[in-house]
Amino acid sequence: MKQLNLQKLQNKLRNKFLRSGVKMIGPDTIYFSKDTKIGKNVTIEPYVVLGSKVKIGSNVTIKSFSHLEDCKIENKVKIGPYARIRPGVILKEGSKVGNFVEIKKSIIGKKSKVNHLTYIGDSHIGKQVNVGAGTITCNYDGINKNKTIIKDNVFIGSNSSLVAPIKIEQDSIVGAGSVITKNVNKKSLALTRSMQTEVKNYKIKSKRKRK
Repeated sequence: MKQLNLQKLQNKLRNKFLRSGVKMIGPDTIYFSKDTKIGKNVTIEPYVVLGSKVKIGSNVTIKSFSHLEDCKIENKVKIGPYARIRPGVILKEGSKVGNFVEIKKSIIGKKSKVNHLTYIGDSHIGKQVNVGAGTITCNYDGINKNKTIIKDNVFIGSNSSLVAPIKIEQDSIVGAGSVITKNVNKKSLALTRSMQTEVKNYKIKSKRKRK
């Protein structure tokens, strides 16, 4: 009986949003909450879950297999596929969150991009920031959650670890593969890499034959 009531509620919510102009691809696979708020010209692809306290602006696209809860999505935002937007997140106008990205208790600024395989937690990211694939904010030291601040027009190279608390000033670049533990000054390049080693004419040892 409880399952039947839940199904009726979902059908009611889906019909409500369809009538208001929300474009749904596979509406039977999309789940809403009673308090979900959605603006105009919004597209939601299959297998999206909208938990409680989700507010979505206008001209937003949410791609398949994304999960949102307790967050605010402003206008012209693109999310997913396979994105997880956790409580306390604000995605500012024109921002983009791509596939296999998790964001928690953070602000992503206007026209900033967090596109691939990334974790952003307890962070404030400014305008027009590009966060490269595989980047993580190391926000938890085992006792406290610490803050990462990234100012406007910063480029974060792929596979970078930003160890909080940390501040990266505007117009700076973090080189790919870096572990950043200190604040980065305005208009600077920050990178941490060990020297590459190459052994010339290296011969691979042949495997011993099993007896």
